[in-house]
Amino acid sequence: MKCENCGNDYDRALTINVDGESHVFDCFECAVETLAPRCNNCNTHVLGHGLQAASDIYCCVHCAEAQGVSGFVDRV
Repeated sequence: MKCENCGNDYDRALTINVDGESHVFDCFECAVETLAPRCNNCNTHVLGHGLQAASDIYCCVHCAEAQGVSGFVDRV
């Protein structure tokens, strides 16, 4: 199967279903590059839950605050 990110034709490709759509990748790295959301402040991939304010996603409280979002706490 052909990776939709890099185009590699790989016999052990991954198929990942997201919101009713199937995606094919040759490795997790390509899946992350294509599917993982990016922080609205620093543009890094958000691999965990991240933080969401409205439709904006942030990797950490610092980045959310840098964009004017308040109310998130790093540690309790």
